[in-house]
Formats: sequence, C-alpha cells, structure tokens
Amino acid sequence: WDKSQFDNACKVWYIMDMNKEYYTVSEACKLLGIHPHTLRRADQAGKLVCVRTPGGRRRVPRTEIERYRTMATPPKEE
Repeated sequence: WDKSQFDNACKVWYIMDMNKEYYTVSEACKLLGIHPHTLRRADQAGKLVCVRTPGGRRRVPRTEIERYRTMATPPKEE
C-alpha cells in the first residue's frame, strides 16, 4: 500500500467506527490518538466518563470521545 491508500483506508475506518455508540478502550484510543493508560487515567480523574459492562470492562461513549477530542485540541494561533 502506498501512503494515499493507507490514508484513505484510515478515513473509511474512522467514518465507519464513528457510527457506534460505545467503544472499547483500544478503539477509543485509536480514535483519540492516545495510549490506553492515558485513557484510564482520564477516566479515573473524571476527565473522560466511561461506562462499565457487567463484566467490568470499560466502554467509552461516542459523545465522550467527541467531547474529549475538542477539550484536548490546543487553541489555534492567531
């Protein structure tokens, strides 16, 4: 694959995945570009709200991913 094919595949993956309501930690990390430890710490600190499955696994709501993404974006220079 060349770079443009890879970039296009990533865009398609992102569009398809953003239609889900809840994401696993690894899926959310890929969408946010952060490490799983960072996501878990953000959850523990209350900066990102995760829900738990009956088995105790974290799931990240799409709305939280969108909120965290805008919160983590640095301000634009003028």
